[in-house]
Amino acid sequence: MENENVTFLTEFVLTGLIYEAQWKIPLFLGFLLTYLLTITGNLALIAVIWSDPHLHIPMYLFLGCLAFVDAWLSSTVAPKMLVHLLADSKMISFSECMTQFFSFAVSATTECFLLASMAYDRYAAICKPLLYPVIMNNGLCIRLLVLSFVGGIVHALIHESFLLRLTFCHSNIIYHFYCDVIPLLKISCTDPSINILMLFIFSGSIQVFTIATVLVSYTLILFTILKKKSEKGMRKAFSTCGAHLLSVSLYYGPLLFMYVRPTSSTADDQDMIASLLYTVIIPLLNPMIYSLRNKKVIDSLSKWSKRNV
Repeated sequence: MENENVTFLTEFVLTGLIYEAQWKIPLFLGFLLTYLLTITGNLALIAVIWSDPHLHIPMYLFLGCLAFVDAWLSSTVAPKMLVHLLADSKMISFSECMTQFFSFAVSATTECFLLASMAYDRYAAICKPLLYPVIMNNGLCIRLLVLSFVGGIVHALIHESFLLRLTFCHSNIIYHFYCDVIPLLKISCTDPSINILMLFIFSGSIQVFTIATVLVSYTLILFTILKKKSEKGMRKAFSTCGAHLLSVSLYYGPLLFMYVRPTSSTADDQDMIASLLYTVIIPLLNPMIYSLRNKKVIDSLSKWSKRNV
């Protein structure tokens, strides 16, 4: 019987968010509005960048790809969460669970690489302004974008392949609102040590590399700004980089909380709150953060709106 349970497991149960019954409808409406605003905001940002030839430069190409990945990340998690908020059944098939995790891993990892690429782009623009067209040419920009997506796919494939070696015989209840690797490892009846090691090696390395790239880039930018001692230049540079730093801080905080210690006994509800931040809330905030702090985007958005009214 145990072998049959292991062999023929076809469904998991997602416990979802913990809430009182009277909050069911308000939570559904709140998350539905958040998701709709996320998709609208990110797609509008992509449309503005696509339609304005003046924004066809590396800085905005990275921003457009970031908006695409944010919409992708939110769409991987939010629709199923919304369905489960209203439905009595919270079942998810094994194949759907694996697909959801793969999509999440690709988009989340790609976003890490994109944020690092954007930091390097800002370093080249502020610290090497005369050489910027040579350093950050279209060829390098495209290569960084392609590598970001390829890196996300390869990273997801690694963890997906190691997840498929696991069996689930003790419980099929996932204490989360989507299929993520850590909750799955917690209910596996196969020794997940190799999965934890792979998570530590690959996820840890990617986070350390991308965070280091961001920190080094902005440290050099800060020194360059302070050397210039120009109030106008400092204000412009801080305005340009402030949005990126805010986005990076909001994104990496929950990620570090979740993944630098995969064997931690942190409560499941705390993990879900951290996950909620970078899968639902941050994809909503990013287009607003970048648009409201960027004059070119605001001007292009205004022109685009007038043309489409």
